[in-house]
Amino acid sequence: MVKFASAKSARRKERKRKGKIATRKKKEFTYCGKTLDELKALSMEELLPILPSRARRSLKRGLKPPQKKFWKHVSEGRAVVKTHRRDIVVLPQLVGRRVAIHNGNAWREVEIQPEMIGHLLGEFAMTRKFEKHTGPGVGATRSSKFMPLR
Repeated sequence: MVKFASAKSARRKERKRKGKIATRKKKEFTYCGKTLDELKALSMEELLPILPSRARRSLKRGLKPPQKKFWKHVSEGRAVVKTHRRDIVVLPQLVGRRVAIHNGNAWREVEIQPEMIGHLLGEFAMTRKFEKHTGPGVGATRSSKFMPLR
């Protein structure tokens, strides 16, 4: 038991203690109620029902030979796996790996995060660059005839 000089100082110290901001615990990742470790432990048959329909259907059909080659390179433990295959579904086994995805022009290196599970690799390497347009130039429209040149 702590003894204070007065009741007023006791209340002040209590308010000060309550006013401190508690450190927040980082929220643990879950996917359909399962943690990342639980997802990695699931077999393919157990994982399929919780994946989105597009990913589930493509995995039910089986992997194509280039996709099998990609998964072979992943299982070998390469530091960065390069691939042209943009149709590969991100599974829990890929989380934490670095994958270089070709976007038609260059390799886009991506670190796979848990939030990417169920998406395709191609979604993380955009093939088109957004071009920001400015105002009309001289001669572009009839109204630009009256724009000052300086």
